[in-house]
Amino acid sequence: MKQLHDERDALDHLFALSAATSEFMERGLAQRGLSRARASVLWALHRQGPMTQRELSDAVGVTPRNITGLVDALEACGHAVRNPHPSDRRATIVSLTDKGNETMDGVQNGYRESASRLFSDMPEEDLAAFLSVADRLIGRVREHPPARHSTPGRTSPLS
Repeated sequence: MKQLHDERDALDHLFALSAATSEFMERGLAQRGLSRARASVLWALHRQGPMTQRELSDAVGVTPRNITGLVDALEACGHAVRNPHPSDRRATIVSLTDKGNETMDGVQNGYRESASRLFSDMPEEDLAAFLSVADRLIGRVREHPPARHSTPGRTSPLS
């Protein structure tokens, strides 16, 4: 019974870390006027350069309809711009503006500062162990998505 208790404690800690990390990230993005979805579009453009909305949709993993709304919002706040595709009249190219590039430079600086604040004083062997365990857990989560509940209305393992 002890092992089951330890596994549940580990899962509780993992969920707590996930929630805290998500809240931390959301606060940092909100300070820049971004949602996670909008930031993912800017991140893709920042890393991969200008691309069509279809390519951007694939890069971000959302539907073309969703990418249209996200790009509309990013254009409205001055982070991105659409231009005609040079050889395809039906397509547009989405690019970052100077403001979008500055915002993403700030996001990257915040990312580096956060990494330093969280991990700089961690002993090397602890950091290596953390990375090893995190890699294994990420692999397991991606390999085995949660089972669907067969009980109607049950949305949590606690219900």
